[in-house]
Amino acid sequence: MSRDHAIRVASPTEQTNPRTRDIDLLPTLDVLQLFNSEDRTVPEAVGRVLPELAEAVDLAVAALRSGGRVHYVGAGTSGRLAVLDAAELIPTFNAPPDWFIAHQAGGPEAYQQAVENAEDDEDAGAREIRAQGSDKDFVFGLAASGRTPYVISALVAAKEIGASTALLTSNPNPGEVPADVVIAADTGPEPISGSTRMKAGTAQKLVLTSFSTAVMIKLGRVYSNFMVSMLATNAKLRGRTINILQESTGESEQTCADALTAAGGDLKTALVHLLSGADVERSAAALAVADGQVRDALRSLEG
Repeated sequence: MSRDHAIRVASPTEQTNPRTRDIDLLPTLDVLQLFNSEDRTVPEAVGRVLPELAEAVDLAVAALRSGGRVHYVGAGTSGRLAVLDAAELIPTFNAPPDWFIAHQAGGPEAYQQAVENAEDDEDAGAREIRAQGSDKDFVFGLAASGRTPYVISALVAAKEIGASTALLTSNPNPGEVPADVVIAADTGPEPISGSTRMKAGTAQKLVLTSFSTAVMIKLGRVYSNFMVSMLATNAKLRGRTINILQESTGESEQTCADALTAAGGDLKTALVHLLSGADVERSAAALAVADGQVRDALRSLEG
């Protein structure tokens, strides 16, 4: 596509916001109050698409349980948010590094700066999915306008290879979309016209965090509301694992620390050991049979 080629996108995210006209004339505090007022509408927009988001979560869980992966595909802010979300799942939930793959238009160079015409490359997204995807996978496209060529081409390729798909957009009318699920969080016009790093980006962050965390819950990486699969990679996180054990079991700090040591630092094994009374070896074996689900492991030990 020519660098001089222009496309006018019909999306609320590209419209002018009447509530923020002449914002450049306002005192600083008033500017920030206007931003805050606009930001307050975002959680409501996300709330309206929770049924569609739940469908996407279930598709992703099914993909991972079948040995597939989750692919995030985005350009600009959307891609950077996807990279951030995928990266945080490894230390937070001890998710295998290949469970969530983030594809950013323009590649790693685009993490810190814009790469010219990367989002308009209609073939790049498709090439990446064809090269790295499979029919077991779930491909999650992110495009504020719902029309980004890099993202749409990736979704088309995903459908061709038999993967399940979803699109997250802030355009309530994105047209024909090659996705099994369309999550259209209508955030309306941006405070600064077309700056989708603002409300649309906030909606994407909320959706991605909820999406991936819900997936981790369904895959047994959470017990009650505790991160029981986290990696204790530093002193702060080791302290957090002991706190989780104390709150979950009611045992003393020393008892929990000893259990964690006996379990070789594995929080889930220590937790099952303390809650069931079974030794560390039986607790670890029960977890292995239960595919890491703490409650299932506890039920098996009770029997």
